[in-house]
Amino acid sequence: MYKVFCEGIEKEFVNLALALDYARTLSGFVRIKGEGNEIVGKFGVDQIVDSKLPDGSDYTWKMRRDENHRSWRKTKM
Repeated sequence: MYKVFCEGIEKEFVNLALALDYARTLSGFVRIKGEGNEIVGKFGVDQIVDSKLPDGSDYTWKMRRDENHRSWRKTKM
């Protein structure tokens, strides 16, 4: 049994294929949980053009570096 969660909506499916098909129809951040694994993300985002996602929203990505990150240690040693 797989459960799909998105913005307060919760729906159950008998297999992962059905849960993934349903998740692709949702426009928000989705979490699929079941049988010892969990899948999270926004489905349908397969390309970024001019810093925009296919739905027109801005693509933002920021690498966080802290003292545990290898590249931080290289600069501090």
